[in-house]
Amino acid sequence: MVGESRDGSGNEEGESPREAATLGGGCFWCLEPIFARIRGVDEVVPGYAGGSAPNPTYEDVCTGETGHAEVVRITFDPSVVTYRELLRIFFTIHDPTTLNRQGADVGPQYRSIILHHSHEQQRTARDVTREAEHQHLWDAPVVTEIAPLETFYPAEEEHHDYFRKNPGAPYCQYVIAPKLAAAREKFRELWTEDEAREGEAT
Repeated sequence: MVGESRDGSGNEEGESPREAATLGGGCFWCLEPIFARIRGVDEVVPGYAGGSAPNPTYEDVCTGETGHAEVVRITFDPSVVTYRELLRIFFTIHDPTTLNRQGADVGPQYRSIILHHSHEQQRTARDVTREAEHQHLWDAPVVTEIAPLETFYPAEEEHHDYFRKNPGAPYCQYVIAPKLAAAREKFRELWTEDEAREGEAT
């Protein structure tokens, strides 16, 4: 597995510039289908980042010893959806107050983390984190880690589009589908009904 650069966004000639965001909030199977349905998002890639071990595999990361978190890299058009809006979504679709845990998923690989690609993203991440704390969205202090992105390692192919490929799996039905339905309701103005994106809870 080959790591990718800090940016990794790229854009075709003639298109408006794209940006990338790298976020971790529990299992990447949960984050991918939600962000894939947000208007202005071009691509969501699950992967690993935030640690020191080179070329990690899923099995490596699951040990909790690589330092990496399960994350998604989101490539988006900032003229349609802003980085700040993506972070506001991020803070409502997972619990940023539980250290190294999301529900039954336990370990440092499931920690809440924002890996910024620039100083501007770092400032925005800090601002939105403070907003989330002041709004008392959660009953406990926010423990989200904010750190620069060093290297992003795409996950193995079987983890891409996991919800769409495995809609009948218990984890998809009982964990991912409710999160997806709640996000659709809360962020209806940013939601796309493009069925080519991801499987969706009904």
